[in-house]
Amino acid sequence: MKIVIINYGAGNIQSIKFAIKRLGHDAILSHEPTEIETADKLIFPGVGEASSAMKKLRDSGLDKIIPHLKQPVLGICLGMQLMCKFSEEGNTEGLGIFDVTVQKFSKKVKVPQIGWNQITNLKSKLFNQIAEKEHIYLVHSYFAPVCKETIAKSVYDVEFSAALQHNNFYGTQFHPEKSSAVGELILKNFLDM
Repeated sequence: MKIVIINYGAGNIQSIKFAIKRLGHDAILSHEPTEIETADKLIFPGVGEASSAMKKLRDSGLDKIIPHLKQPVLGICLGMQLMCKFSEEGNTEGLGIFDVTVQKFSKKVKVPQIGWNQITNLKSKLFNQIAEKEHIYLVHSYFAPVCKETIAKSVYDVEFSAALQHNNFYGTQFHPEKSSAVGELILKNFLDM
């Protein structure tokens, strides 16, 4: 199985690569369109700020490639947010895969939210054998509101989308690669699709 981690200069790639290795697979880091288009599974990570990350995608032409991919794609954290239609962070046009606008948490709560939180309302094979209210690890100041593409929810200030799905595209606001055994099983479920 060819697993490619999309390397566009805005990802926490080593921890994802190690998590995949623990599952018995190797992953290739690449920004090359041919490598990405011929992958069996793609992971689209993201750490940092939305507008500069989108600029990197546009500069590399990946903004034109990613929305048309046919194989399973997993966006993680900022990667998931960039797959949304718009982000309030830097007033950024996203890839438009998920029909939702990413919003900033209110001033009533400390941002970024850093730490463990529960996930509920699990609605996808991504969560096979994952129990309701399992704990996952998050680091974020922005969130995707609950929408028709929500496949898991969490709460911090408000209820938000912990995960999204549209066709072959999946996104997790949390970091499965840092979410202990639960996150490892979610990654395994994705690779088993």
